[in-house]
Amino acid sequence: MSYIPINKGQFTLETPEREAAFERHRGAGCEEAYRENRRQWAEFPRTRHLADYPLHVDLELASLCNLRCPMCYTITADFRRRVNAKLMDYDLFTRLVDECAAGGVYSIRLSLRGEAFLHPRIVDCIRYAKSKGIKEVSTLTNGGRLDEAMFTEIMEAGLDWLTVSIDGIGKVYDEIRRPLKFDRMVEKLGNFKRIKEEAGQVKPVVKVQTVLPAIEADPQAYYDIFAPIVDLVSANPLIGYTDDTSNLPRVPDFSCPQVYQRLVVGADGRYMMCSNDERQEVDIGDANVQTIHEVWHGPEMTRIRELHATHRACGKLVPCAQCYLPLQTYDDAVQVGGRSVVAPKYVDGKTRVSDLDTPERWKRPAITI
Repeated sequence: MSYIPINKGQFTLETPEREAAFERHRGAGCEEAYRENRRQWAEFPRTRHLADYPLHVDLELASLCNLRCPMCYTITADFRRRVNAKLMDYDLFTRLVDECAAGGVYSIRLSLRGEAFLHPRIVDCIRYAKSKGIKEVSTLTNGGRLDEAMFTEIMEAGLDWLTVSIDGIGKVYDEIRRPLKFDRMVEKLGNFKRIKEEAGQVKPVVKVQTVLPAIEADPQAYYDIFAPIVDLVSANPLIGYTDDTSNLPRVPDFSCPQVYQRLVVGADGRYMMCSNDERQEVDIGDANVQTIHEVWHGPEMTRIRELHATHRACGKLVPCAQCYLPLQTYDDAVQVGGRSVVAPKYVDGKTRVSDLDTPERWKRPAITI
């Protein structure tokens, strides 16, 4: 039987009640369609059902970032050499959104590798996608360029979901995410909640996420700060992006769910076979000259699906060989609010951000947390 991890990696620190409220607010206004989308998200990979269009499309507004975080693959020389770091052309964006809307794509995300709020027309992008009927528009951000005035704009433009990466608290955060400051981020998130409440809005739902090692010494403190001011608090196990993971223990018969769920368009217009091909090592097409439908049903995606169906992708495709999804995990636990929260970790020995120190760092000191 195939191993198909539908949502592997990130886990919440939340109570079941708060997690249910987050899902309810995330689907507010399109409840029936949201429930159906969540059903399809899990079912299509398991039944190998190929829909006419992907359920979700990532339209990367920016493949460049304003930070140099130590655990991020974008700081490596290999990434800088391979990836054309730029902003997505607005005309390309609108054309892709038009096709998504016509094809019934449920959701789009405006971020992947870079910082979406570097794009000068991000508010226009949100507004345009919502005007075309895209039911869920989301983005990930480090929050540095997002202030109260901009939050009001994206709320009014219709953003459905905002994820803010906040690794650690206090000085730990200040070092990892420098030059951003922890106290200001907390202040902003509190103000974002107030802005939503004053407007009578539940969207955008706001989630914060952290790499687990940055809070593992005191996860309760992290949760106590953010639970009152955001909708969901979550964490991720550390991933050693700069390491060769091809020889690490893997789950047998791995088959990737993403090839039935989503398609990715990089900021330069190149299609990517999945959200984990960060270095764009598998060329499946060019959005400047090819439609989403053409590539989704094209020969390269067909070949990739066949490789996964026969459990050969990790041996044939470099991104799959280096991906974290096939890696074996073990269950650890963190204590939050008297609850024991299962915290999966990858069997790769990376337990601290300082474990990721490499010569490719951009003259950053080691970080110990």
